[in-house]
Amino acid sequence: MAREECKALLDGLNKTTACYHHLVLTVGGSADSQNLRQELQKTRQKAQELAVSTCARLTAVLRDRGLAADERAEFERLWVAFSGCLDLLEADMRRALELGAAFPLHAPRRPLVRTGVAGASSGVAARALSTRNLRLEAEGDFDVADLRELELEVLQVGEMIDNMEMKVNVPRWTVQARQAAGAELLSTVSAGPSSVVSVQERGGGCDPRKALAAILFGAVLLAAVALAVCVAKLS
Repeated sequence: MAREECKALLDGLNKTTACYHHLVLTVGGSADSQNLRQELQKTRQKAQELAVSTCARLTAVLRDRGLAADERAEFERLWVAFSGCLDLLEADMRRALELGAAFPLHAPRRPLVRTGVAGASSGVAARALSTRNLRLEAEGDFDVADLRELELEVLQVGEMIDNMEMKVNVPRWTVQARQAAGAELLSTVSAGPSSVVSVQERGGGCDPRKALAAILFGAVLLAAVALAVCVAKLS
């Protein structure tokens, strides 16, 4: 029961951390808004709750001296996976802190998207997205208060990682995986006859006609981009 519970907690933490990572990548972009910052706050708080529960459960089990050797090896694998997930969560939280400070929502005069292009580019940007959406003002300086909380939470996650290493000593290089590298990919390919793709078929020679068509398409695409740039400069 304890192993299944730890696996379920770790699976939830992995999914929540992956979701948080995806959201962090959009901070400072065209989709950035107060709704995104609020979703980031809820997701990271959920991840921290799962991390605390998982840490407490794994710590209690691994500190049990009467645990069987095979059971201990399984829980040590879960512990290493949990440690790696916490490292990723801390890194994403630090990235969110840096991006949030660089692109504050409470400063409407500061553009959220930094393309590196200087000059009068507002007219070009307005064709894709309205300036009003790009410069949405946050109500009550939500992002300012959230950044303060995030800074404290980053420190808390770092302290959790340090406490984990002090309570349970499981060197990562001593834990062995039960499957070979890429075994899950092979199992997915062999799941059904319809999903099997022959290696020989994929490794065949390149079709000259397809290569020529790709070259022509690339040339046309480059010409279109150059023409668009010229038209933008003239306008």
